[in-house]
Amino acid sequence: MELDVDLLVVGAGPTGLFAAYYAGFRELKVALVDALPEPGGQVTAMYPEKMIFDVAGFPAIRGRDLVNGLVEQAGQYKPTYLLGRQARTLESTEDGLVVGLADGSTIRAGAVLITAGMGEFNPRPLPAGDGWLGRGMVHFVPVLAEHAGQHVVIVGGGDSAFDWALALHPIAASVTLVHRRANFRAHAATVRQVRELGVEIITDAEVLELRGEPLSEVDVKVKGEDVKTLPAQTVVAALGFTADLGPIESWGLELDHRAVVVDTTMKTRLDRVYAAGDVAQYPGKVKLIATGFGEAATAVNNIAVALNPSAHLFPGHSSNAG
Repeated sequence: MELDVDLLVVGAGPTGLFAAYYAGFRELKVALVDALPEPGGQVTAMYPEKMIFDVAGFPAIRGRDLVNGLVEQAGQYKPTYLLGRQARTLESTEDGLVVGLADGSTIRAGAVLITAGMGEFNPRPLPAGDGWLGRGMVHFVPVLAEHAGQHVVIVGGGDSAFDWALALHPIAASVTLVHRRANFRAHAATVRQVRELGVEIITDAEVLELRGEPLSEVDVKVKGEDVKTLPAQTVVAALGFTADLGPIESWGLELDHRAVVVDTTMKTRLDRVYAAGDVAQYPGKVKLIATGFGEAATAVNNIAVALNPSAHLFPGHSSNAG
């Protein structure tokens, strides 16, 4: 497949989705490419049911609802989605930029905006869970209702583990959290909430074995104690993840701790290649969804001028549009 667009957005998380909307507002033809099968990036993959409290205009909004709103907003301008496809190569030609995808597709673009977040992330494995992924073990919980009435064992001590415990407690038959240490990396207030709900927390422990077909129980070894068997139809392995930019690292960009260095226009060291959101780095950068939205608008407006020097940098307020 070959496709010609004014702007190719690499990464369909919240920043990329807002960039697609703003590119449409600036009358640019836009496509989004993402290795994940759904739009929303980290939010969709890792915490779709979690409440987000620092998006302007929303006292609180569920991750899934934020993504749905961004997709609807961008949809006004009919962007092309290329999901489940990895951007591999970037080449500069006299006619613009050419991005090659892992499936062999070629995208020709006047400009490229990288909104890849933390890049490609891979969950850290649970040793006892080898071979159980998709057979009772999961890393993320995109649909809470699928676990209603189940006994759930969550393995981990970070924010994700405790967030899943909070979300699943009202609907699961039971929730047990197992952590290999006595201390937690999760926010203290979240830990307190989980404790106050009465969720069983087993520390200084490790999961030894998953058993059953389908999964029905889990053996847990607590330091200095006998092995304990817990009922479990689902094990959530929330052990964190590793992340890297993948092929983007070979594009000739200036990198700083796996982030792409940009200037005040969000431009990288490469002509007509920009970056915004968590993947972008500059002095004083604060990695928030709200920050990414502003950076997306800054990048797209500067891209509009780069593609058409007669265009105005400031397009006017959207409230004045017909």
